Amino acid sequence: MKLSIIVPALNEAAGIERALLPLQPLRARRHEVIVVDGGSDDATRRLALPLADRVLRAPRGRALQMNAGAACAQGEGLVFLHADTQLPEAADRAVAAALGESPWGRFDVRIVGRSPLLGVVAWAMNLRSRLTGIATGDQAIFVRRTVFESLGGYAAIPLMEDVELSRRLRAIGRPACLEARVATSARRWEARGVLRTIALMWRLRLAYWLGADPARLAERYR
Repeated sequence: MKLSIIVPALNEAAGIERALLPLQPLRARRHEVIVVDGGSDDATRRLALPLADRVLRAPRGRALQMNAGAACAQGEGLVFLHADTQLPEAADRAVAAALGESPWGRFDVRIVGRSPLLGVVAWAMNLRSRLTGIATGDQAIFVRRTVFESLGGYAAIPLMEDVELSRRLRAIGRPACLEARVATSARRWEARGVLRTIALMWRLRLAYWLGADPARLAERYR
């Protein structure tokens, strides 16, 4: 199964090479890497060009950027990978095996940072995802391209696009929850403080499930 790894990016010059270099063995195995830039004003695009099969421009917003990448993807399976997240070794084989049995799935996650609380956060994220069938973008959601297209892709909302897609995918089938772990940066938690970020995300998710406007939630998140 050929995979298309879609990486949305915005002003990631400091880390885009570090994000894309581990994907080069996948390119050597004939998978494709698509970087979708949301209007960076730094060197993100220039640095990504030699390390990706395509570097696209799209309107800013992860949902819009990932939809743009999926629209030109040639793989049978789509993997949506944040620019600050790295796949485990042999991720392509794990995803192909999972998509042979399930329409979609995600990896477990570990959060790379200084605080010992981050291990608890990752454990809770993985457990919650198994119990609810809802995945977050940090867990590198993957899906059969035909299924993604049949659902119309990500909803064009500025926040909770991963939760909203998971909800629709869950109606088709439970996710394959891979125990192999992606490694994601703790920069978001460390910038705001781990406990403050946990509290913020729980409040935002609760508000979303109660029907709050994602645009208003995005303002609160920023």
